[in-house]
Amino acid sequence: MLRDITIGQYYPAESVIHKLDPRTKILGSFMMIIALFVITPLWGYLIPFGTLALVILLSKVPLKFILKGLKPILFFMIFAVSINVFFTPGKVIFSYGFIEITMEGLERALMTLSRFVFLIITSSMVTLTTSPMALTDGIEKLLNPLKVIKFPAHELAMMMTIALRFIPTLIEEADKIMKAQTARGADFETGNIFNRAKNMIPLLVPLFISAFRRADELAMAMEARCYRGGVGRTRMKQLRFNHKDVFALVFSVLYCISIMIAL
Repeated sequence: MLRDITIGQYYPAESVIHKLDPRTKILGSFMMIIALFVITPLWGYLIPFGTLALVILLSKVPLKFILKGLKPILFFMIFAVSINVFFTPGKVIFSYGFIEITMEGLERALMTLSRFVFLIITSSMVTLTTSPMALTDGIEKLLNPLKVIKFPAHELAMMMTIALRFIPTLIEEADKIMKAQTARGADFETGNIFNRAKNMIPLLVPLFISAFRRADELAMAMEARCYRGGVGRTRMKQLRFNHKDVFALVFSVLYCISIMIAL
């Protein structure tokens, strides 16, 4: 389950999406996420489905690898769908005792499920197709206008990228600790939810210690390299928009505007 989390991971490939400017991918993903919450009719989700399918096809990231990232939130999706199905008033289409399923509940449940899935996949596509350094530079460039009001754009971008980059690292560490604890007789699979939560304590304590140790090592490495924030820093690779980025941005804006107007 831990290895199924794909947010924060980078999947290297030679594709059109990988070669886009990170700012284009960040802004494009925001446009797609905004459009998700504007759509009201259920059939309207066919549009983001087709758009996202095209992006996945162009990115050359395996669909199986992308869908694997939905497993960790499967419980939350089932819970959200169940709440909408059984507790939304409307036209009853099925009734058994105190259980009632309405047409409005089914529609709202499908909308909630679609939003969950598209939101996770859209967010994952940004990190899967963008290296950590490029993502840092992209976020910093987008936040640069806020430097006028003394906003620490570089520091915030660095913290966000380090946090995303540490997700797969900590997942790998947790998997190693879990296997070591299992070899010593720990049981993380059987029992009810309360017993499983209690059995996670031997995993969480060493994981927190490992996270603090890695953070301390990273701080010492950055200090040894005389890191002092974004003041006076230069980059070997400068971010530049090309015609593909312009086309992608125009497409994203038109996509968002057309959905707002039509739906």
